[in-house]
Amino acid sequence: MSGLDWIAGADGRSPWPQARVLVAGLGTSGFAAADGLLEFGARVQVVDESDSGVNAERGTLLETLEADVRLGPGSTATLPDDVDLVVTSPGWRPSTPLLRQAAERGIPVWGEVELAWRLSRPAKQVPWLAVTGTNGKTTTVQMLESMLSAAGLRTGAFGNVGRPVMEAVLDPEPYDVIAVELSSFQLHWSSTLQMHSAAVLNLQPDHLEWYADAGAPGSTGPDPMAAYAADKALIYERVTHSCVYNVADPATERMVEEADVTEGARAIGFTLGVPAPSMLGVVDDLLVDRAFIEQRRDSALELARVEDVQPLAPHNVANALAAAALARSFGVPATAVRDGLRSLRLEGHRIQTVAERSGVRWVDDSKATNPHAAEASLAAFDPVVWVAGGQAKGTTFDDLVRRHRDRLRGVVLMGVDRAVIAAALARHAPDVPVIEVATPHTGAMQEVVGAAAQLARPGDTVLLAPGCASFDMFAGYAARGDAFAEAVGRLDAEE
Repeated sequence: MSGLDWIAGADGRSPWPQARVLVAGLGTSGFAAADGLLEFGARVQVVDESDSGVNAERGTLLETLEADVRLGPGSTATLPDDVDLVVTSPGWRPSTPLLRQAAERGIPVWGEVELAWRLSRPAKQVPWLAVTGTNGKTTTVQMLESMLSAAGLRTGAFGNVGRPVMEAVLDPEPYDVIAVELSSFQLHWSSTLQMHSAAVLNLQPDHLEWYADAGAPGSTGPDPMAAYAADKALIYERVTHSCVYNVADPATERMVEEADVTEGARAIGFTLGVPAPSMLGVVDDLLVDRAFIEQRRDSALELARVEDVQPLAPHNVANALAAAALARSFGVPATAVRDGLRSLRLEGHRIQTVAERSGVRWVDDSKATNPHAAEASLAAFDPVVWVAGGQAKGTTFDDLVRRHRDRLRGVVLMGVDRAVIAAALARHAPDVPVIEVATPHTGAMQEVVGAAAQLARPGDTVLLAPGCASFDMFAGYAARGDAFAEAVGRLDAEE
């Protein structure tokens, strides 16, 4: 147990020079956590199994700030005796030996997000508008940031989107409001967050391999999906203004109903259909608000046109409505919602057309790293040559194949878990041609693209929507998408 009785309620006013904090993992969030703790005067030790590349550089920098940095194999095996708090990388499982030891000794374990929230209080506390869900988080947060900026607010996108929340806390110039993307892992290691407003976009199986040891200390039960959902639902706890849910996904509404929110907080739905009162939705190709207006019982406020959402696809319209609900909950005017959508240019690998050749459209949606995301992408095109595969993360593809088999011209599979998808296709779409590429390295993409070109006909879309993680073959989803685009580009040179 921590020897400091104030740790449980710690915030930015606490006597941090008394604290001995172990930062587990020197990734982006771990480095930010260590930097923030050092600025607040804590005694910091950092451990990570990797001692090469960027970790070595980060370690050297932290050592100049008087952190005790221990890198390399074995550095994370044992929890030191003199530790009052552990700040963990969000991806570390509760069953990791070091974290299990912390739980057994009663030492608190936080993530960087929880640490940033606490250190921001009370002096640097700014409202957080937060987003989670299985898919669409980054896009929604980027839309939200653009809307807030269009309203003239000093804002930024933080969290799982790439920039640690600690950066906002340490910024000497205060923000008016921040848009925060939170993964289930980040929420798992948080316990006191209090959002101004929060949204859960959707809930589908993902990261089940992480939650497979859900019986480990700090988890919620033996069912991986239940544990995953419980972590997602934490985003609604203590919300002060609006809990935004997806009308088409009843699980998200149940989360709102079961959340312990601040008195007066509202439930706000978003839908691709005509909205009821207290919802945002679509009427005659317009995005409209029936939640944040006085006469919501009998009128609606135009926010934007559907065509203002780019790339235009049903799931992106849903993302835009969720972002608009969060922005409107903070008082952003309708014109800023529209202007934010019009000015936004999303990052690559999200339904991005990379080429059109011989009547065939080639689309990179490498960011579709689970079946639900792949399904949303498939729904936007017909007919499709589907390029899929990678690390399935414990998920299944039967429902996806059943629903979309009629739009499949053919399928090209790659990656370590391609057999999982092949089996689903054999069960539910046996007549769809399937080509499996067994090459286990990045050079496989040229073979994949060549196979897709053989299957495609004029009018078809070749869609990279893998439904799987990429790390079996690539450095990340972006590298996978880049390899796809490069391979498509080489098709012309080969003809």
